[in-house]
Amino acid sequence: MSLKQTNKMATRSILPLLLTMSFPAMVSMFIQSMYNIVDSMFISHYSAEAFTAVSLAFPIQNLILAFAVGTGVGVNALVSRRLGEQNFKGANTAISHGLLLTFVTALIFILVGIFCIEPFFSLFTDSAVILALGSTYTTIITCLAFGTLFHIVIEKIFQATGKMLFPMIFQAVGAIVNIILDPILIFGLFGFPELGIEGAAWATIIGQFSAMFLAVATLFLTKSFIEINLRTFRFDWQIVRDIYTIGIPAIVITGIGSILVTGMNSILIRFSDAAVALFGIFFKLQSFIFMPILGLTQGAMPIIGFNFGAKNAQRIQETIKWSLIVSLLLTITGMLFFILAPSTLLQLFDASQEILLIGQTALPMLSLSFIPATVAIIFSTVFQATKRGGSSLVVALLRQGIIIIPLALILAPFFGLTGIWFTFIFAEVVAAATAAILFTQLKQREPIFTQHQQFVQQQFITD
Repeated sequence: MSLKQTNKMATRSILPLLLTMSFPAMVSMFIQSMYNIVDSMFISHYSAEAFTAVSLAFPIQNLILAFAVGTGVGVNALVSRRLGEQNFKGANTAISHGLLLTFVTALIFILVGIFCIEPFFSLFTDSAVILALGSTYTTIITCLAFGTLFHIVIEKIFQATGKMLFPMIFQAVGAIVNIILDPILIFGLFGFPELGIEGAAWATIIGQFSAMFLAVATLFLTKSFIEINLRTFRFDWQIVRDIYTIGIPAIVITGIGSILVTGMNSILIRFSDAAVALFGIFFKLQSFIFMPILGLTQGAMPIIGFNFGAKNAQRIQETIKWSLIVSLLLTITGMLFFILAPSTLLQLFDASQEILLIGQTALPMLSLSFIPATVAIIFSTVFQATKRGGSSLVVALLRQGIIIIPLALILAPFFGLTGIWFTFIFAEVVAAATAAILFTQLKQREPIFTQHQQFVQQQFITD
């Protein structure tokens, strides 16, 4: 019996399959968003300077995440396509190359941690305290990025094979260890020394390495088709290109948030520190909405990739349909919180009266961008799974790159903060419309879609 006949991604009803594969990833992503918020809350209670230092470290941390996710997504897409083609050797070769590329990336970040961190912080602060705190925290996080890089790539490997429970466990273990250790190491509880921001860094690293060790052990000890044989490994530049054809757009998509935050902060600081703080809080709160949706896409991508390799257009289109429906339901639910209870959300961060005043207008307005953003994210997933990394990159640049900052610079002098918040809505609408157009072009040009459409038309005529 062939893989196409036995693999659940080829036979099981799409909605139950999508929910089953997505739920663990959605839970793990939700835990991750909880960790991000709780981590910031602990640090903010330690000192304002420490919170500022960690906030300034965001672009570097996000860059590490971008490379982990980008490489992982590239491996995921290639492995799922090879499985759809029943090419087990090709799938294993893709995994071996992905692990090697991850190791090289980790070595590069050691160099970044040693040589680039202090000059980076010097660009944003004149405070010797913040510079010292930020450099200490970020150097530890960057030089020891092995943990997060490997565990995220291995998560993507398991997701490509349809095994979604393991990634949830890896993510949950890392986040829970981090959350438990944060107050212990930051404030010096239970006889541990008070390490402050350095304690927060070590809590993060220990959590990441806990997830990595569990992921590596599971990868090599779990019985499956995966067989990594270093003796027979042969490096192949074509496989690297195949991985990064999808991986580089994914790196840009994830990493572009660093550029967006840096650029927006430089604009918002002209209004007030409270405006900058509000935007930082919004960025963390909106992760409650988009982290579960990104979890949904982690379940959808291997289904689409597998059926793209298996040339089953009907299952691809059905996966897209249900992904849009489920993600939009999640988005609308989240929007209601932003619209109806902005002050409650802001008070989670002990927001000042000035932040509350700005946020009561900003959060409901910014939430209007969530629906088109969700549409763009789902279509970007489709592009990544079908070897259309360039289309995914175009959508990402429209969402967070080439529109928001220039338009904000134009509108801010005339409309103030309201004009800045409007740029997010406009950019997401443009990106969603562009994504829909690119998907229509994909359907018109890709043989498996055109052949499927011809088959449907013939069936209709016959009936």
